[in-house]
Amino acid sequence: MASTVAQYNVGAIEALHTQSSGLDDPRANYNGIDSRTIVLPVGHKKETDCRPFEAETVSDKDIEIPMRDGTILRGDVFRPVGRSSLPAIITFSPYWKSGTGFFDLHLAQGRVGIPRSALSGYQNFEGFDPTEWVNHDYAIGQCQYERRFGFIRKPQNRFWGTSGGLDGHDTVEHVAQLPWCSGRVALAGNSWLAITQWFIAATRSPHLACILPLEGMSDLYREILCRGGVPNLPLLDLLGNALFSKSTCVLPLFNEYWQDKRAKPQLIECPAYVLASMATSLHAVGSIRCFEEIPHKKWLRLHSTQEWHDLYQPDTVADLKRFLDFYTKGIKNDWEQTPQVRISVVRYNQPPVKNIPFDTWPISGTTTARFYLSSNNTLQPEQSSVVAGEQGYQSDITPQQCDADPEEFSFTFTFTERTTLIGFSKAVLYMSCPDHDDMDVYVIIRKADAKGNVLRNVNIPIADLNAVDASVKEEKDVDLVNTHQYVGSMGILRASHRKINERLSTERWAVHDHTSEDKISSGTVTKLEIGMWPAAIQFEAGEKLVVRISGHDMRLADYASLRGASATGNKGRHVLHAGGDYGSYVEVPIVGV
Repeated sequence: MASTVAQYNVGAIEALHTQSSGLDDPRANYNGIDSRTIVLPVGHKKETDCRPFEAETVSDKDIEIPMRDGTILRGDVFRPVGRSSLPAIITFSPYWKSGTGFFDLHLAQGRVGIPRSALSGYQNFEGFDPTEWVNHDYAIGQCQYERRFGFIRKPQNRFWGTSGGLDGHDTVEHVAQLPWCSGRVALAGNSWLAITQWFIAATRSPHLACILPLEGMSDLYREILCRGGVPNLPLLDLLGNALFSKSTCVLPLFNEYWQDKRAKPQLIECPAYVLASMATSLHAVGSIRCFEEIPHKKWLRLHSTQEWHDLYQPDTVADLKRFLDFYTKGIKNDWEQTPQVRISVVRYNQPPVKNIPFDTWPISGTTTARFYLSSNNTLQPEQSSVVAGEQGYQSDITPQQCDADPEEFSFTFTFTERTTLIGFSKAVLYMSCPDHDDMDVYVIIRKADAKGNVLRNVNIPIADLNAVDASVKEEKDVDLVNTHQYVGSMGILRASHRKINERLSTERWAVHDHTSEDKISSGTVTKLEIGMWPAAIQFEAGEKLVVRISGHDMRLADYASLRGASATGNKGRHVLHAGGDYGSYVEVPIVGV
């Protein structure tokens, strides 16, 4: 039978489609639709080295979930035997169900410190483990949100945006009416599973009790696809091909298609447990923006590890359970007395300081420290101390993103007392390019020790990695990828996209407009305001703040396969102007801790 995909528009823009890999691809790990209900006995294991079920569990496989336009989604449900009036925790996901699909923790070194024996194997990628939550008298629902039209086999992935939000709304309302459900439904999960929640919750489903977006970007164009106006197509292509359900619209400027994929957290009315971390190049800005804009009943936890590792930690499970118990079961556990903001501060060469409580975000009492760039490669607190001059770097090298690329400027300041940076930093740079009519500029904040060694922060405890992969014994054994090691807070800007959207910007974070291009003239000095992603980093007396500037991505690659794949629009040399008429500087937020 020939396969077709229904066309749809976002506003006046026709969404483009691209061919996905077939379901018969062995990497898909897909065995077809299998609609049935079975009972998993106490002690059941999916595989011999998986966590056993501790409660007798009903497994409803491939239940039909009707959408308002007549299409059908499929879901799996796990629930304790003999229990009714259960709250449901739903993950709305492209990653298949019940441990099938391509993505799994085994793709990461040491399974990010989570042994197979810690999980049942029935969890979907980035989602809750059924055996854990069935024990606590919750039903776990895993919804696969590819849209299937009748007997047409080809799925369509309408990811995020209005369409995805409405599909999630209909899923919540359908599950709430199932005979075993109490009518109280929560949404939960990491990353993609978190992103969907912003759009679903904005539809205000009547039976949506609360959401747990555990790290999720909120603006596809600005936060992932075109940070600062620079396309990040290698990452999107890799994720799309691996998901077997890719739907891509490649449009160079921000328009109504991309606007539809910018979340509207101000519309969210239900309580929200929001998670963020520095150990991702995808989600921190989105998590914090949505936390700021959700009107009320919201909690933020910025943690010090990596999202997949954090999800299954006993302390995390206990914290999430308190939130869920309060809002889906009505258990009086004083959840609302929990500090609204909890921040873990990374120290790189020491263990992190965890869960520092604050009443607000941005943190009350935050001060801004400004450091001017000096041509002698120092950072100066006073502009009068700057040595004026120009420095140039070759902008068009191909970076390997292993923390050893050339053509990077460094500027350094040594702290004389313990200093804690929490929040958004920014750089204001005066730059020119004699060889081209545009510039892609990257700036990053790093930490160096008292001897000047520039540091990396290992995101996952080495003991946890070693418990899964015995070859990981010390820091040098940890993969040089972004999931496993954090280097610092980075910002990106294409000079022709430098126009700021004043309506969306805040005092702390400049949002660029991206609806038009304004090319630069060859050799003309241009002012660039570049926001750096939120961070929480502590420096001891004698340790150093390092600012690096270049024409390439200075983070570690998200995946080893992406090393050397990063591309820019740069040509020739960039020149940084410091001192005199050009007060290039960085600003960092300082909190007394």
